Amino acid sequence: MATSVESNPPAKDASTPPAKEASNPPGKDGRGLSGVAELNLEKSVIRRGLATAQEVEACKALRAKLAAKDSSRSLIDIMVEARVLTKSQSIRLLREVGNESVKKFAIPGYEIIERLGKGSMGLVFKAKQTSVDRIVAVKVLLDSLAQNKEFIKRFQREAKIAAKLQHNNIVNAIDAGEVEGHHYFVMEYVEGATIKDELDKNKVFDEKVALKIVLAVAEAMKHAHERGLIHRDIKPENVILTKDGQVKLADLGLARLTADEKWAMSEAGMAIGTPYYISPEQVRGQVDVDIRADIYSLGATLYHMVTGRVPYPGETPQEVMRKHVDKNAHLVPPDHVNTRLSSGLGVVVETMMSKNRDNRYRNPDDMILDLKCLLQGESPMIAGGKADSLAGLAEGDVSDDEPHASAVTEAERVEMAAYVNSRNTIIAALAAFLGLSVLTNLLVLLSR
Repeated sequence: MATSVESNPPAKDASTPPAKEASNPPGKDGRGLSGVAELNLEKSVIRRGLATAQEVEACKALRAKLAAKDSSRSLIDIMVEARVLTKSQSIRLLREVGNESVKKFAIPGYEIIERLGKGSMGLVFKAKQTSVDRIVAVKVLLDSLAQNKEFIKRFQREAKIAAKLQHNNIVNAIDAGEVEGHHYFVMEYVEGATIKDELDKNKVFDEKVALKIVLAVAEAMKHAHERGLIHRDIKPENVILTKDGQVKLADLGLARLTADEKWAMSEAGMAIGTPYYISPEQVRGQVDVDIRADIYSLGATLYHMVTGRVPYPGETPQEVMRKHVDKNAHLVPPDHVNTRLSSGLGVVVETMMSKNRDNRYRNPDDMILDLKCLLQGESPMIAGGKADSLAGLAEGDVSDDEPHASAVTEAERVEMAAYVNSRNTIIAALAAFLGLSVLTNLLVLLSR
């Protein structure tokens, strides 16, 4: 099985609610310092005699080496792990320089207000765009990753992809650039809670409420699909419910152009996505991933929302991903887990989450049609017409890389049809012959 390169959640996007970071302000967790603040930290460590310049450089070299595998550890984390500093020393140092990090980081035209969050690739700040006096979110590539050209390319690619999308249900991009070695892009500021925030409170969503949210995400997916894009990481953490009732799809860090074959080939064999919501083809590292992978992930998200549990639980990411692919790992229908749900919703979710993508919705339009049917209290039109496919779902489905035991090719269908037609012709001829024989015998009898 391919190794998951995204088993940890990717960087939070512009939509990360400020409340989520209230317990981790700058300078308290040892992460997220700007380049200027880190330089001040280094100088302070050396000036106080807590470490030599050589020890600091050795720790910086180690962090750069580890960045490709784990970008979450800051320089001060490395120094503590290497026993160059004690934990208490690191806390005192961070208190001194941490609060300066936000003040000293600056982007022309934007006034940094506070840090909102930190993910695997970048920091997210709340800021004011001074030219139009509006609040925005600024995502900045981590200094530790800014030394690597591949991470810079990936970060810039995310900004360019975000710029292709302008939709009410997507966190929209505003600007991008580089200043003093800091790569950044600016997005609309969205205040609210994610679906994950609600699920973490043990909330189980009402069916109609969940359907409205998922319908909004499906509309966002349609917009992206029409522009040749797939998100590849749709999950509860990336769907934001704003305070005014809107739904926003966030974090395009893993989004890809479906037509970009070079990009696809560079990721061949890698499991790109988040284990609980990843599609089977993403687990296998297939290069021909399309919008149906996003449909699967949205189905897994909807399943979690209305049942309060993930579709395939497991002790490790590898175990969870194996279940997404394994045809013997049966999906318990959501309406069996939560008996208050309609059977129609169960059929829709099972269709979205078919292990064989040929049995899923072909595109967001088909899925949107069925979601609207459910919201109107009607049976799904598309999924409802897939009785044969749904029978396959109950058996665990046949995966894309296995032969379809019961599949019939077009040529075989034509041959079968010809056979049936010729058989019917012969039967009709025999019937006519027998009928004529009976009539002839009857006339002979009458003539006597």
